[in-house]
Amino acid sequence: MQVILLQDVKSLGKKGDIVKVSDGYARNMILPKKLGVEATGKNLNDLKLQNQHAEKVAQEQLEKAQALAEELKDKIVEVKIKAGEGGRTFGSVSTKEISTAVKQQLNLDIDKKKMVLDDPIKALGTYEVTVKLHAKVTGILRVKVTGA
Repeated sequence: MQVILLQDVKSLGKKGDIVKVSDGYARNMILPKKLGVEATGKNLNDLKLQNQHAEKVAQEQLEKAQALAEELKDKIVEVKIKAGEGGRTFGSVSTKEISTAVKQQLNLDIDKKKMVLDDPIKALGTYEVTVKLHAKVTGILRVKVTGA
């Protein structure tokens, strides 16, 4: 019997896969536990429509991420931090502070977890911070650290 999986099933397949299983396994395990449905014409058509919708949503998210990356390319965010002699800062600038500054200055909501800092920012100057906007899209945000 062919079954369309509604959830990931260990050692069988992932959600949305069409798998061939024995009739008893389908009747006694897959169907009663709502792990899958029988692969009838209607269910196959529904699966096809769901996949098309998911692809459309994924494409829209990719386009939004690319547009945001283009927008960030030209922007500079200024972060103020206490500094001592020679431009040395007290503490460091974290992604949380950068995220807050982006929200205030650019009205963009970028999650601090999506920002990648190779080393903590501990000196005044301009730095480039990588922002992972999508699995396929990364943007560069310039951060200018000034003394307060």
